[in-house]
Amino acid sequence: MPSSEEVHKRRSAAVARGVSSVISSYVSDAGGGTLTDVDGREWIDFASGIAVTNVGNSAPRVVEAVRAQVERFTHTCFMVAPYESYVAVCEQLIELTPGSFEKRAALFNSGAEAVENAVKIARHATGRPAVIVFDHAYHGRTNLTMALTAKSMPYKHRFGPFAPEIYRVPMSYPLRDGGLSGPEAALRAIDTIEEQVGGANVAVVVIEPIQGEGGFVVPAPGFLPAIAAWAKGAGAVFVADEIQTGFCRTGSWFASEHESVEPDLVTTAKGMGGGLPIAGVVGRAELMDAVHAGGLGGTYGGNPIACAAALAAIETMRELDLNAAARGIEARMLPALERIAPEGAEVRGRGAMLAVELVKPGTIEPDSVRTVRIAKACHDAGLLVLTCGTYGNVLRFLPPLVIGERELDRGLEILAGALLHA
Repeated sequence: MPSSEEVHKRRSAAVARGVSSVISSYVSDAGGGTLTDVDGREWIDFASGIAVTNVGNSAPRVVEAVRAQVERFTHTCFMVAPYESYVAVCEQLIELTPGSFEKRAALFNSGAEAVENAVKIARHATGRPAVIVFDHAYHGRTNLTMALTAKSMPYKHRFGPFAPEIYRVPMSYPLRDGGLSGPEAALRAIDTIEEQVGGANVAVVVIEPIQGEGGFVVPAPGFLPAIAAWAKGAGAVFVADEIQTGFCRTGSWFASEHESVEPDLVTTAKGMGGGLPIAGVVGRAELMDAVHAGGLGGTYGGNPIACAAALAAIETMRELDLNAAARGIEARMLPALERIAPEGAEVRGRGAMLAVELVKPGTIEPDSVRTVRIAKACHDAGLLVLTCGTYGNVLRFLPPLVIGERELDRGLEILAGALLHA
């Protein structure tokens, strides 16, 4: 097997520069909360492939389901010759997502595709044009979802012009809101919508119940229910982007459940497929069925191998009670993060979706330089962590939900050393 250095030289000549990586080593094996590179070096995994490997990198049920499906057939296209597993995944989405109303679902390839299709469905069903999104949001890298995403660099810089009729309003961001409560922050956002867009023009409100790339921002209690209630009153579709928060990541199947919010539509991906690319839109039947036949789909959407993986991943989540596992990770990590976090830093998150926002002492001014330095120190010491946030000053932690206590504690030890010395 070639060394990481050898592969990296080949990469420089073969892979476009715009595709970047957090570390320059190349993985040979992964599982149990660790990654091993081709040189035999091991990292504790606090990234999970950006919240994808909730059930681990090679969960036994997923491996067996994928192997069995590959031996039967790899592709027919559900729009040409359908198969039962697509229907079974949709049934699972209907069962697991919040809301007791009648639902329908459709499958796609990625989170960005799911969000884009949710917007399509909402516009078609309402006959309205306007899309409401929030400060610090991240929804993908397609043209439409880049327009929905807040941060310019690296996601939007020089890629425009973007899709029209996208309107951004203030998010509830407790650290930076000057003490606004959730309902007060919601009123601020709603006033902006009414003044600048007009409720009668809004097709859809798209929001992450806990923001991902924007900084793991947890809105103040009451914010999400107030926004959802306004959308209902205005006749707009309320979409919860649960791509990063879904499938046990926050200690519930979906983060909307923490405040008993029942979205009209939910978008899913990441942890849904056990490592294989699959996404979904699920929600109210009258909205999903409003679209004409042939209006939704795609060649690979709900690929049979990905469907097999998703069904096995969901079965694993149930069998191992990964919601409880996520809550256990929170109970173990959150107090430790609060002990080791620098003065003034904010520790936040739910379940196994936790973060530390670093600021300069005595202020709330972002400290992105130190954040990058700490992340690099973690990588050098064998802990894979990610940064995020509009200001680049948030360390985020997304361990696999099956990580062992030994690996979790060792990761926290490495992080403590990096925070102390970086």
